[in-house]
Amino acid sequence: MEVKGVNSEGGVTEQDEQWMRRALRLAARGKGLASPNPMVGAVVVRDGKVVGESFHRYDRVLHAEVAALKQAGEAARGADLYVTLEPCCHVGRTPPCIDCIIAAGVRRVFIATEDPNPQVRGRGIASLRREGIEVHVGLLREEAVRLNEAFFFAMEHGRPLVTLKLGLTLDGRIAAWDGSSRWITSEASRRKVHQMRFEADAVLVGIGTILADDPSLDVRGARRKRIQKVVLDSGLRTPPEARLFSSQDPVVIFHGPNAGGPDRRRLQSRADLVGVRRARYGLDWCRILEELHRRQIRHVVVEGGAHVATSLVAHVRPVRVALFYSPKFLGSEGLPCIRSLGKRPVTEALALQDVTWKRIGEDLMLTGVLREVE
Repeated sequence: MEVKGVNSEGGVTEQDEQWMRRALRLAARGKGLASPNPMVGAVVVRDGKVVGESFHRYDRVLHAEVAALKQAGEAARGADLYVTLEPCCHVGRTPPCIDCIIAAGVRRVFIATEDPNPQVRGRGIASLRREGIEVHVGLLREEAVRLNEAFFFAMEHGRPLVTLKLGLTLDGRIAAWDGSSRWITSEASRRKVHQMRFEADAVLVGIGTILADDPSLDVRGARRKRIQKVVLDSGLRTPPEARLFSSQDPVVIFHGPNAGGPDRRRLQSRADLVGVRRARYGLDWCRILEELHRRQIRHVVVEGGAHVATSLVAHVRPVRVALFYSPKFLGSEGLPCIRSLGKRPVTEALALQDVTWKRIGEDLMLTGVLREVE
């Protein structure tokens, strides 16, 4: 078996890959539970047996490797540690993880990938090696990076990863002529959307969706960390009694310059109001995403209607797209998912890359990425 992504130090076996895969499976259990921190799994192995293992959950504070080593106790001395992300070397909510690793007396540390956080980024690895610990970096690196795609993206770009989700008919309509859209897609697709929300940090809609559907934007599942609800509302028309305020999840409303209205004071007691400048297709996405990043949002799912979707695909790159196609037609009277992007020839159409198709119940789910034209 070829062991993928290991550096030139050698000494890595098929068994080592199996232990790292176990650590990756543990890390994946942190979906929706670890952010704004990355998902991390750790396994401590001595004499071919697991003596400690854990994954990170934000509400439980301890990082995965520290929890795994505590579980192992004295059995960690002379053992091997498999961890899916470089251990931290700075003080945050917890002391540096490398201090615990060094004190535990482990023999070797296998790290799937370096931490892109500027506070770490190779320093943890260097610190372990200075202490004489044998360190192997890169075992199953691609899988580890893919697992934490949103975290890596946010560290690199200084803004959240954005996924545009739309439920639509085969002819590209998101609602009937009167604006009604319940229910275009199947229950299976709606369950998938709730899973997407659970794994994200924020869900974003426009004022049109608030006024037409009055969604709660709640998340199903045992999620400890509150999801951030985001509304784009240029004129501050969000009703103070809207259902999105019915839970304890935080709400932020982005509005246009000098937006007033009789309900502004009542809204201020229910949400954070953030004024941003206008852009061609709506509010300034650059400012919106910067503010969400400041609030430690790593991944935002956009579920707005046609106006928000058009503004997003016109201004933001890259953006992930998840389209749920229902086997129905509404015809030209139905509301399109994307409004005018200007008169374009086919050669200048916005084209998705990395496209995949998957059947979800009776629907088809298309995923892809909108990138800049090279």
